[in-house]
Amino acid sequence: MIQEFKDFIAKGNVMDLAVGIIIGAAFTAIVTSLVEDLINPLIGLFVGGLDFSNLSFGVGEAQFMYGNFITAVINFLIVAFVVFLLVKAVNRLRSVAERPDDVAPDVPTGPSELDVLIDIRDQLAARPAPPRGPADPA
Repeated sequence: MIQEFKDFIAKGNVMDLAVGIIIGAAFTAIVTSLVEDLINPLIGLFVGGLDFSNLSFGVGEAQFMYGNFITAVINFLIVAFVVFLLVKAVNRLRSVAERPDDVAPDVPTGPSELDVLIDIRDQLAARPAPPRGPADPA
């Protein structure tokens, strides 16, 4: 059982998943800060500081804070949009980096050296033979 566990942990996809989760957790802190510290204040400027967190209703002793839920949904949509923009930017950078820089545009080329030599041979063969003079041994 211990050997099976070692084999399971040593698989590449388990390690990749672990790295992904760790990077994802660190990235979550960055995106959360971006949304809460930069984007939400900008949105607050446009909507006049509208705050949903105080919205609630009570039934008996229970207090339903639906304003917190609305705030969480709005934050999720903002985070999802920011992540979309980041992924789009990374994909654009990746496609630019993968594009070869030294590719010259297709320029039409002339005939090859062999084509030119074949054309010269054919033209020489099609010329009439020069007249033979009296000194020409036939």
